[in-house]
Parts: sequence; C-alpha cells; structure tokens
Amino acid sequence: MEHPENNAEFAGLQVNGGVEQPSIINPYLKRNRFKRRELTAAEMVEGIVKGDVTVLSQAVTLVESVNPDHQAKAQEVINKCLPYSGNSIRVGISGVPGAGKSTSIDEFGIHVLKEKGGKLAVLAIDPSSERSKGSILGDKTRMEKLSIHPDSFIRPSPTAGSLGGVARKTRESIILCEAAGFDKIFVETVGVGQSETACHSMVDFFLLIQLAGTGDELQGIKRGIMEISDGIVINKCDGENVDKCHLAATNFRNALHFFPMPESGWLPKVLCYSGFYGLGIKEIWDMIYEYIDFVKDNGYFDYRRNEQAKYWMYESINEHLRLNFYNDALIQKRMQEAEKEVLAGQQTSFVAAQNLLDLYFEQLKNGK
Repeated sequence: MEHPENNAEFAGLQVNGGVEQPSIINPYLKRNRFKRRELTAAEMVEGIVKGDVTVLSQAVTLVESVNPDHQAKAQEVINKCLPYSGNSIRVGISGVPGAGKSTSIDEFGIHVLKEKGGKLAVLAIDPSSERSKGSILGDKTRMEKLSIHPDSFIRPSPTAGSLGGVARKTRESIILCEAAGFDKIFVETVGVGQSETACHSMVDFFLLIQLAGTGDELQGIKRGIMEISDGIVINKCDGENVDKCHLAATNFRNALHFFPMPESGWLPKVLCYSGFYGLGIKEIWDMIYEYIDFVKDNGYFDYRRNEQAKYWMYESINEHLRLNFYNDALIQKRMQEAEKEVLAGQQTSFVAAQNLLDLYFEQLKNGK
C-alpha cells in the first residue's frame, strides 16, 4: 500500500526506516555449551560405587532405554555392579488405588532412616496412559519428606505397558541402587492386579496396604494377592475410622487362616496404622525386621533370592523371544496379511497365530 508521505508534494518530509530488531536468540550462547559428556561404562560403575546419585540416575535411564546400543552398555554396567549388590532389604508395597501408598512410603522411609540409619531408595512405578503412552511421574510430590532427605533416592518410572504395573527394568535398577550403597529399597506398584507377582518376584517382603469401610473386605481383593503377601496393613486408622479398621483387620486375619501355610513358614500379620498422622509405623517396621530375621534363620531368605534370579532369567528369555519375533521383517509383512484374513473371516485368530509361529520357526530352522 502506497504511503501518502512518499508523494512528491511531501518532498520536505523525511521518514526513517526504523531500528533493525535484534535476534531473539542470544548470539553469545554456544549451543554445545551445556552438552554433557557421555560417561563410559567403567566411569558409570565407578560413580555408582562411590554413591554418586547423578551417575546412578543416568545409569537407571540407560537401563530403561529401548535403544539397542544403550541396552548393551546398560548390561555391561549391571554386570560390573553385580558383585556390589545383594546387601539390602527389598520391600514391595502394593495396594488398591487411593490406599495412601505414596504417603505411607514417605512415613515408612523417614522412620527407618531415623531409627536404623543407612540409605533408602524408592523405585516408584507410575502408570502409563494407554492412549498417549505417557506418565505423570509425580510420585515425588507426594513424598515431601523423603524427596528432600539427603540419604534417600526416589526414582519414578513408567510402566511402559509392562504387565502388573512393575516396570520390566526395575529388577536391574535394584542392583544399581544396591551397588550405590542403598541398604533399604522400596518398590511401589501402581495398585492391586492379577500379576503383582512380578513385584513379589523381586523383593524380600511384600506389603499389602488396604482400606477399611470400602465394602466387604473379603471380596474386595483377589485371593492371589493375599497369598503372596507377607504382611497386610490397613491405612487411615484414625478418628472415627478406628473401629472399622480393627474390624477389617479381624476379617483379614480370619481369611488368612483358610489359606495354606506359605513356604516361608511365616503366617502374615495384619496391622492397622495411619500414614497421614504417622501412627503405628514402628510396629510395621518391627514386623518387617522380624520377618527378615525369621526367614534368614530357616534359610528361606537365600532360597527366595535364588528362585527370583531363576525367574528373571526365564522372563528375560521370554522378553527377548517376543521382541525377536515382532521385529522380524517377514513376520511383520505376513502379520498384516494375517490380520486382513482374520478380519475378513477367512481364518480364525488361533490358526493365524499358529501359521505365523510356524513361519518364524521355519526361518530359524533354515538359519535365516
């Protein structure tokens, strides 16, 4: 559009072009200035053994990565940390959503650090969205005391679709934390589920947190989770809820008598406490340490650790085979065709699956 001041009749006017605007990017900022040097596996192990939390966090991130190069390096770090691991008490904590797991862990952790000393690591499992695959990872916000304690390490991890709410890499993260000098480790799951046995298979003591007044306590939880629990605690036992909690505790004790005696020979105890007010925390820790002494005396502690190591060997094999199957180029191509045939009703899902497996094993037999 023509400006009137540029016409000949306004020849006496002089219009300045204005000042050139500077770039919004700082020209003195070096882009690679804050790039962190990547540590070698040996340097990572050295930092972990010295108790460097920053290096430990980097190692856990490496373990959780799906990058094949990262995985190879992570396995090297884990193998070198293995001789320094195994010297901790591993406690798995599960419960219905809203039972107060994070608040309870905050109180449990502060109490044991104050009474027993040492260092505490919390591996909190955060549920991932089925749609976006993302996680909030906000457990630290509910652990206000532990998050600022110098002897605690809180690491939230996404479930990333893993069964049972326990991240597949939590087992390896436990080894790294033990190598870093953490002698008490909590594994918090997302809630009660049919495959919480995954958490049970990596801890020494499995603690189940329950609530009272939420319906029939005997029907509110599946038998499987009751059978693998080493201790049951009922939260929010305060105020007008005290009588309900003690009644629920009696119901749980009666229910436990119908189950066969666990292999450990330990009959699970049922206790009441208040995580918000910090009541009954000492009794829970007394129960945990009593259990640890009990199973160490009868040899079940070492037996359980050995069984867990064997379990995770087979789980790793299953995981590797599954990834190898789905990443096969020919299988991926044939799978799309099989999907169309199943959707068109030309063959059943079971026949399609069997044909894909036959094709996969035929390739292995031929060395392809």
